[in-house]
Amino acid sequence: MLTGVILAGGKDRRMQGNPKALLPFGPEKLIQRQLRLMQPVCSELIVVTNDPKPFLRLLEPEIRIITDFVPNQGPLGGMHAGLSLARNRDVWLVGNHMPFISSQAAELLQERKHEGFDAALPLVQGGIYPLHGIYDRSCADLIWSLLQGGEPTLNRFLKVLYWGELHETIFQENGIGSGFIESFSRQEEYERLLRQYDASFCDLEKFDSSDINHHGRL
Repeated sequence: MLTGVILAGGKDRRMQGNPKALLPFGPEKLIQRQLRLMQPVCSELIVVTNDPKPFLRLLEPEIRIITDFVPNQGPLGGMHAGLSLARNRDVWLVGNHMPFISSQAAELLQERKHEGFDAALPLVQGGIYPLHGIYDRSCADLIWSLLQGGEPTLNRFLKVLYWGELHETIFQENGIGSGFIESFSRQEEYERLLRQYDASFCDLEKFDSSDINHHGRL
């Protein structure tokens, strides 16, 4: 069983204050699209946000909407809340800036995690993508210690987390393109990915990310 968590916090200053999760992407809002893509492999879906009101009006009642336990701590604050309240042991964490997330990739990452790791992360084009990873629910305790110690950064988290990578060749062997890790943080990047979506009709296997810059990797 898998819990899907979308981190939908942040002030989105570089998007003129427009929440990424509520931007249109094709015929639906981006958050609706992400939840739809996660649903086939997730028995539980959670949205972590600092402002629940827009999501309460938009999402189905079975979607759990929660807020950070400790506000203003960046992605780790949202990750801590999602992991802490997940009902399943395996948790698929994604950022709300990733339109092309892949449930097939998540299943492969879950298999990798079960080889004895606390988390499994994709290694694609030389970068690690912690916001498309599978985590053990117990990672919440590790994040809490970082929050309490004043070190709430993803880089620090990865240094103390026991994680295993899954190389992009494994995804390719399973017919999964690298587009699932694409993300945006600025208006022009959003518009570029939206154009790419329109051109490909969102067929991820046909999605060609070779001309798009990567902004979500570490």
